[in-house]
Amino acid sequence: MANNQNTFTNSIVPRDKLFSLRLKEIWRYRDLMFLFVRRDFVAKYKQTILGPAWFFIQPLLQTAMLTVIFSGIANLPTDDIPPILFYLAGVTAWNYFAQCLKTTSNTFTANAHLFGKVYFPRAVTPISIVISNLIQFGIGLLLFLLFYGYYTLSGYPVMPNAVLLLLPVLVMLMGIMGLGLGMLISAMTTKYRDLQHLVDFGVQLLMYATPVILPLSALPEKYRIIMLVNPMTGIIETFKYGFFGLGTLQWSLLAYSAIFTIAALLIGLVVFNKTEKNFMDTV
Repeated sequence: MANNQNTFTNSIVPRDKLFSLRLKEIWRYRDLMFLFVRRDFVAKYKQTILGPAWFFIQPLLQTAMLTVIFSGIANLPTDDIPPILFYLAGVTAWNYFAQCLKTTSNTFTANAHLFGKVYFPRAVTPISIVISNLIQFGIGLLLFLLFYGYYTLSGYPVMPNAVLLLLPVLVMLMGIMGLGLGMLISAMTTKYRDLQHLVDFGVQLLMYATPVILPLSALPEKYRIIMLVNPMTGIIETFKYGFFGLGTLQWSLLAYSAIFTIAALLIGLVVFNKTEKNFMDTV
């Protein structure tokens, strides 16, 4: 009697390695990932009157508000950097991290209808969000460079230095930190939906504990620990120092940011992979 066994070219089984991101599998689904990137980027301001212009208008409005309130009215110091440049630099860096965190933190709940119908590596979704936000960061950085060039040509003493070579590393740290924390929170929101509202509020509040509003050097010593605990402080201070040559550059702060980013990614992967197996039962 012939042995009639079914053979399969591909098997979909639960993920057995909690730290695995399945990069080879994600690479096979790269076309789908780039479709998600296009969807996230285009849908952000689709059917709006100004359309893509919002990518420039939003950081300009944020910078104008911060400049008027904190520099014009509160008269807070900016490390001898022109206030518009100081706040625009902080907004550009912070917005990338904040958008990565907020949009990846609802991966499971926002895509439950898609996850329940077809299989693909679930990590494709948060990774595509980080990439699409990277495009928005590039637009914001271009806007910042336009203002930076204007002030430089006008004779303001702001000069780039060798630290600016770390810019790709800083961008990678911001994206990975937002990815790791977002994956962790997205797994938790499958059971606790109200956590998403706390994330939106927490991200806004956390911005005031970073050098976006007030430089680290201007903070009183007894309150400085609050800003030092924030892992984004070292990244934003290094970002500004690379462009301006002014402010605070502490390699220990940047090392702390890097260690926190790696830890956030590893913990986020563990919880994300564990939740992926049975999240449809709770969503």
